[in-house]
Amino acid sequence: MIKNPKVVSFDWLKSQKLDNVRKLLKDHLLRRFLEMKGNIYPDLIRVFYTNFEGNNLVSRVKGVDMEITHNVWTAVAGLKYAGLRINKGNLGVVEDFNKVQYYKSFLKNQQAQVRTCSVGGLKLDERVLALIVIWGRNHSVLTEEDLVYIYCIIKKIKINWIHIIKEHMQKSMRLSDYHYPYAVLISKFLLYFDEQWLS
Repeated sequence: MIKNPKVVSFDWLKSQKLDNVRKLLKDHLLRRFLEMKGNIYPDLIRVFYTNFEGNNLVSRVKGVDMEITHNVWTAVAGLKYAGLRINKGNLGVVEDFNKVQYYKSFLKNQQAQVRTCSVGGLKLDERVLALIVIWGRNHSVLTEEDLVYIYCIIKKIKINWIHIIKEHMQKSMRLSDYHYPYAVLISKFLLYFDEQWLS
């Protein structure tokens, strides 16, 4: 099953006076990726994921081998393979990060008791960043990984977003009930490699 594409409008962020969020996301070179729109090709996306080799970011669709290199990422999504490679197993790469302390600094009421890292009590900028970071999951609870991403965005610590997206793509291959993510991105990859498929 293909996950419905979602888009963040930077014009909407500006109209809502979320200039700080907008600037932080632009500083992380995420605008082009987050605003990505376009046609999606469900059958070809399924073939892409069926033939996907996650470790090498290689797939085969309609007889064409597609290797998603760093140059392809930059051309299609404006992302560069640079920055911290953060995942569940190495959250310690971010120095001076304290989950509870940092989560409390996000809260409107910083004296509140913390049992879970709920999105509900967050200040507006942090809440918007949280909703972007947890894209497509349960929007009520933040994981430690989510908090590290938000921390890095706010502190302007460069994150390797390609690594994170690749991990989500690999996860979709391991879990049978996981929806195929990044439908528009994959469709853009397909177009990059051969526009003739889609005519």
